[in-house]
Amino acid sequence: MLMKTASQSLTEQLSARFAERIKSRLLAPGARLPSVRLCAGQQGVSVSTVVAAYDQLLAQGLVVAHKNRGFFVREYASNNPLAHTERAHTAINLVASVKSPEVFLPQHNPVNATALIRGMFQGLSDKPQPGMGVFPPDWLETSFMPAAVRKVTSTRALKEYSLQYGEPAGDGGLRRALSKKLVSLNLQVAPEQIITSVGATHALDIVSRTLLRAGDCVMVEEPGWAVEFARLEAMGMRILPVPRRADGPDLAVMARYCELHSPKLFVSVSVFHNPTGYCLTPGSAHRVLQLANQHHFHIVEDDTYSHLAPEHATRLCVLDGLQRTIYVSGFAKILAPGWRVGYLAAPTDLVERLLDTKLLATLTTPALLEKALAWCIDQGQLRRHAERIRTRLDLARARSARLALAHGCTFAAEPAGLFGWVDTGVDTDALSQRMLDEGYLIAPGALFHAVRTPSTLMRINFATTQDAAFWTVFARLRDGMR
Repeated sequence: MLMKTASQSLTEQLSARFAERIKSRLLAPGARLPSVRLCAGQQGVSVSTVVAAYDQLLAQGLVVAHKNRGFFVREYASNNPLAHTERAHTAINLVASVKSPEVFLPQHNPVNATALIRGMFQGLSDKPQPGMGVFPPDWLETSFMPAAVRKVTSTRALKEYSLQYGEPAGDGGLRRALSKKLVSLNLQVAPEQIITSVGATHALDIVSRTLLRAGDCVMVEEPGWAVEFARLEAMGMRILPVPRRADGPDLAVMARYCELHSPKLFVSVSVFHNPTGYCLTPGSAHRVLQLANQHHFHIVEDDTYSHLAPEHATRLCVLDGLQRTIYVSGFAKILAPGWRVGYLAAPTDLVERLLDTKLLATLTTPALLEKALAWCIDQGQLRRHAERIRTRLDLARARSARLALAHGCTFAAEPAGLFGWVDTGVDTDALSQRMLDEGYLIAPGALFHAVRTPSTLMRINFATTQDAAFWTVFARLRDGMR
């Protein structure tokens, strides 16, 4: 709460609060500040105090005022001149050429996805955070991880692995362990087809930088992972959002895009899709692969949540045998976010090109942690740990879903995996700012779309929304907005 003190006025406190959120990207460029009267009611201050605070933000260049519309966070120009050019071409050429009302293309900057990431790192409060994309640290604590690190950091090993670069494609022992591990998913892949990376996001970046050039069209599922929209836009790509349904992507929209724009890549999360939790069906997967072969585009399959899913779940790369597909996964979600170990498995004819891209960006990846991870896999420790996490998550999901329903929410998709796609009945962009005042970072639905539009949906993390106190605060603020 704002409290008048001798050292800082209410105006200065309110201005500083908004300034901090803008600078940390918790208020994204283009976001609208609450109206003066609404803000005064929310913060328990006078209208004149809010006006003075907003004037300070104007003077600092953090917001702009639009007559009869309100105050908006200032849009900062991109450092990438191609991004502006490509967005203009996208709006003029692609939207004009689309005949089907179901097919559309973004005409604005993708949402600033760093808000959630910064929130994860900043430690907004000591409360469980519903918008987080990872398990709480206490869920991931193990005794075998320290043992693995000790094993690979003996005096001789530490010297050997630290004073020289590792293998370009990644530690050979880890790649052999991953090759054996993927057999459980019915994916036959040689160690030579595997390249390690600094997390799964880096693996996705390697694929994009290898196969795409600025201006290329990329199909991405929507709603989808906010970071992927932002990352591709920053590279100057033309994003073609494909509606994601319960059985898979909207095939009619994909076919239309293929006819009109010859996309080079399709980015998909087949299993426990983020944020809906949907899983791809065999029939839909077969049709997607038919389109890929017919129109000559590649598919990058992001299987970040593979450790949480049943092994028999439908995966495009398994049906395709890594011909037009590239498989991406990692261990940040299930084991060690700080280790930043990910990998990709690719068709043989693409491996050298992908490896060249990795070498230009990072030279190699840290051998010590890769060897420690290989030991965890080979000893069966990772498999047993994942089983424990899945059991705990099942219980958490049931409890969190009950609390959400009891507090007047509905689920837009059947609860599954780590995330829930929840309909709140109010604008979650506006709700997110009120929740920040209470120490909670939520993930509003607009974050998961290529174009930021008002949404009543939000993504919740089942592991961090078991606390009834959060739902009590949520219901109070939501009801106040109604």
